[in-house]
Amino acid sequence: MTTKTKIFFFSSLILALAVFTGLSVKELRYVANDAYGFGEKLEYKVGYKFITAGTGYFYILPKPVSYNGRDCYDVRFQVRSLKALEWIYRVKDEYRTLIDVSGIFPWQFEQHIREGNYSRDSKAIFDQINNFAKSEKKTISTPEYIHDIVSAFFFVRTQDLSSMKNGHVFYLRNYIDDSTYKLGVRIIRRETIEVEAGKFRTIVIQPLVNEGGLFKSEGSIYIWVSDDSRKIPVKVATKILIGYVGAELVRFSGTRGPVDAKIE
Repeated sequence: MTTKTKIFFFSSLILALAVFTGLSVKELRYVANDAYGFGEKLEYKVGYKFITAGTGYFYILPKPVSYNGRDCYDVRFQVRSLKALEWIYRVKDEYRTLIDVSGIFPWQFEQHIREGNYSRDSKAIFDQINNFAKSEKKTISTPEYIHDIVSAFFFVRTQDLSSMKNGHVFYLRNYIDDSTYKLGVRIIRRETIEVEAGKFRTIVIQPLVNEGGLFKSEGSIYIWVSDDSRKIPVKVATKILIGYVGAELVRFSGTRGPVDAKIE
């Protein structure tokens, strides 16, 4: 093989590899996000009517975590019963998800449930390039940009909810227990409410959940989010047999910017 032939051969090989690589690597989406950032912490009291039974929080760790060479939000969600009430019913539920900073989709999800005598641990890894999810039990194909139950809400916070009319419904796809399902989100109404953290103008949204929600419920779930760019969850209520149980915002810190919907 002559020198010119070798040069032509290797140049052609490099070009072919470059073309193949360019075709095989998926260009991941970008989602604009002014709603939240690193270090945001939202703290709640959880209870029924006037009885506080526990506490909870959403917390985005202050520094990014690298996953697949991409920066991620390390988001923690926890609900736990008050120690004084643990003799009646002990709850300690913990969730963790790694959300891609640029694309607002999850790469990894963990769930650790401790409720009374019931316990459950699960973990899923999402391949958002080749569209599959892998758990300890099995690997399944998924729709593009599949969400877990925590990342779904953080994606919803990036949407322009203020421009949506009452009754409007939009959809995304969720993963739970080795299966996927369609999750609808309905805009219910605008409402001003007062909680321990203050008085807020809010948009009431309703996740149309068949399964896999953050709360076990036989009925509807409603979420009051601040009617501004932050869209922080101010209140959550889910219907049970004896009424509504839910969470109300107690304090917040580390928000990406001012919470303009806070009136006082």
